[in-house]
Amino acid sequence: MPSIRSRLVMSFLFIIVFTVFILEVFLISNIRNNYYKNLEDTLVNQLQTSADLYDRYFSDATLHENVLNNVDTFWKQVTAQVEIIDMEGEMILDSLGVADSSVTEMDDVQAALQGQKGIWSGRVPYDTEKVMAAAYPLRAAKKQVGVLRFVASLREINQEIRDVARRYMCFGGMVILFSGLISIVLANTITGPLKQVTMAAKEMATGNFKVECTPGSRDEIGKLSVALNFLASEILEKERLKNDFISSVSHELRTPLTSIKGWAVTLKQGYENNALLQDGLEIIEKESDRLTGMVAELLDFSRFAAGKIMLKEEKVNMAGLLEHLRMQLTPRAMREEINFQVRYDENKQYVFTDADRLKQVFINLLDNAFKFTAPGGKVCLTAVSDEQQYYFYIEDSGCGIPAEELPKVKEKFYKGKSSQAQSGLGLSISDEIINLMGGKLVIKSKVGHGTCITITLPLKEVGEK
Repeated sequence: MPSIRSRLVMSFLFIIVFTVFILEVFLISNIRNNYYKNLEDTLVNQLQTSADLYDRYFSDATLHENVLNNVDTFWKQVTAQVEIIDMEGEMILDSLGVADSSVTEMDDVQAALQGQKGIWSGRVPYDTEKVMAAAYPLRAAKKQVGVLRFVASLREINQEIRDVARRYMCFGGMVILFSGLISIVLANTITGPLKQVTMAAKEMATGNFKVECTPGSRDEIGKLSVALNFLASEILEKERLKNDFISSVSHELRTPLTSIKGWAVTLKQGYENNALLQDGLEIIEKESDRLTGMVAELLDFSRFAAGKIMLKEEKVNMAGLLEHLRMQLTPRAMREEINFQVRYDENKQYVFTDADRLKQVFINLLDNAFKFTAPGGKVCLTAVSDEQQYYFYIEDSGCGIPAEELPKVKEKFYKGKSSQAQSGLGLSISDEIINLMGGKLVIKSKVGHGTCITITLPLKEVGEK
């Protein structure tokens, strides 16, 4: 299969050859027409001069008498073949002495017999080249007495036209050759960067994402190089996040497992009182819950990545859901000395969505709010609605998120420097769920002033898209 370079060069050459061919055909045709037109004008002018001369000085005798007595007047003055035809169509003079009875049937002769100028070109039996003939009426005393015809060979003119055409063709060949060289150079300016991009792509395919393409220009190839570099940097970043995630998850899994195993060994060896047993069992239960939460996040992430998460739309009583969240999280808020409030709109208490997934999102976001809010702080969940959408605001007075981390907090596996997240998937999964519900999750935060998360969900009936 021909390369892009070969196809570009062939395309350029085809356009150049086609253009040169059309131009040369046009120019040579114009030159030919100009040569023939000049010869025609010359013959007509000579005919008119000779006809005027005849009308002025030879009108006192008949045409036959003038041909006999003054024949030199008509054919000594011009280089062309001279023919004189009377009104009956009879050839009475031919300067070459060629007896051709078919001459009177020529278009130019017929036009001259009708009193008009006539022009004809074609082949004659006595010449190997084409000839051009011009016929003009001869008049005496304002009465037409015959036809004067000049016939000129096109041999010299055609030779000049061929010489000019040969020069033009040579020049056209030089133009094609020079343009072909330029086409190769231009093709290289396109295929050269493409080769670099291809080589970089092959390197990336082998796993070397540190290779870079150098954008040589601002055209599409340059933009492709920039896009490929951006893709490689994103893959490297995702690879780094994945490695950090694996390292973090390994550490997070090891911690509760170590606690569970340690207490299991302790309890297996025996215990002195019931309080020690209760402490050990409580720690084992909490660490098991931590492991369960981490595994649940990983399973949710796996399902989202595979596109296997399906929402179950149902009519959800928002008042009941929000009251359940209040009762579930109020004991934690009291333990951590945090002012926890839940406010909602009494007029709009129902929304069609997946209640379990929505509850998962709220618990995840509220859990983060509690983690980052110090004792004495405030966490508030507010729900309001209008005719088309439901708005949920989760606000806290915690430490806030640095501005450089804010655009990345919803990325998979991302854990900020001050993050207490276990896997870095909580916000990412919450954002995926809200997107599946047709809504939007927006995070605004300022260090030292807390964080505000806004969730927007459309109000729709069951089955409505």
